Amino acid sequence: MLTSESPTAVIGAGAIGGITAALMAKAGRNVELVCKHSQTTDRALYPGLRLRGVCGEHEVRMQAVTNIGELSSPKDIVFLATKANDCLIAARQLAPFLTDDGVVVSLQNGISEDALGEILGRGRVIGCVVGWGATMHEPGELEMTSEGEFVLGNIDAQPDERLPIIKSFLEFARPTRISDNIMGELYSKLIVNSCINSLGALSGWPLGQLLKSWRVRSIFIAQMREAMAVAAAMKLKVEPGGGGKLDYYRFVKGNGPLAILKRHLYVKAIGTKYARIKSSSLQSLQRGRPTEVDYLNGYIVEKGKAFGVATPVNEAIVRMIKQIEEGSRRITPDNIAELPLA
Repeated sequence: MLTSESPTAVIGAGAIGGITAALMAKAGRNVELVCKHSQTTDRALYPGLRLRGVCGEHEVRMQAVTNIGELSSPKDIVFLATKANDCLIAARQLAPFLTDDGVVVSLQNGISEDALGEILGRGRVIGCVVGWGATMHEPGELEMTSEGEFVLGNIDAQPDERLPIIKSFLEFARPTRISDNIMGELYSKLIVNSCINSLGALSGWPLGQLLKSWRVRSIFIAQMREAMAVAAAMKLKVEPGGGGKLDYYRFVKGNGPLAILKRHLYVKAIGTKYARIKSSSLQSLQRGRPTEVDYLNGYIVEKGKAFGVATPVNEAIVRMIKQIEEGSRRITPDNIAELPLA
């Protein structure tokens, strides 16, 4: 049974995981951080992780190890804050370190909950949307860059008495809301993330430059419409995005000139507001690392195939990003011209 004293771990000491773990530790929770790199582990132990930004300025010392196998004890609650590409390996390593009632809370971009459930059992996996932003300036130097909330829920939309306890841990970092439709919340974030990340990765452009182009906006919109068609086939209710301001159902409705114009104006406004945002997938590629495309556009493609929905735009995007990862394609705005307009 989970309690406020449950032994807890955070796997991943990047911006989201590091800040979350540090604020839990600062509040006196029994939390242990798995850092991956010994430099970060040493910093967490002494003098502590240094936080700044929206969360205020803190220097927090805490229990930390470099490998999951070094955890000091079995855990009741594990917050999994690795990159989506690493989460399944981490889940396999974590299995022996979960108590009989232990749960894993996924803090990934995209949707990895289904895959985690295949490894750990669906009953052990709790879905969570991270609705705030953060960046790591260097190991152990973390900044919360924007406000927002955690959204927490049972991935099978069942009543779950564990959620209030997990919520109490997360609230040391950010306000936390329990949803009875967490998969719809996750999918909502996935839709816009898949558009921003993929087009930035293919072109090399920041968001503002991308969304000045009618063609790019048209592809952005086509991705969203494919994603919503897949959601309809899955019978998944997609929750509003953009802090509750973006009703996806209203957004994709209609094919007349006015409806098309309104969609373009909305997407162009996103580019204006977040003009300097650089795709995290682009940053990964520039560092020679794989992207999280399998858990973003790849999830839409996978579910489209399973439910008989064509997703030609998202399929082309996944294929092209994989080619960049393999070294057979360059990052260039010319890639956008190759994408189909559904």
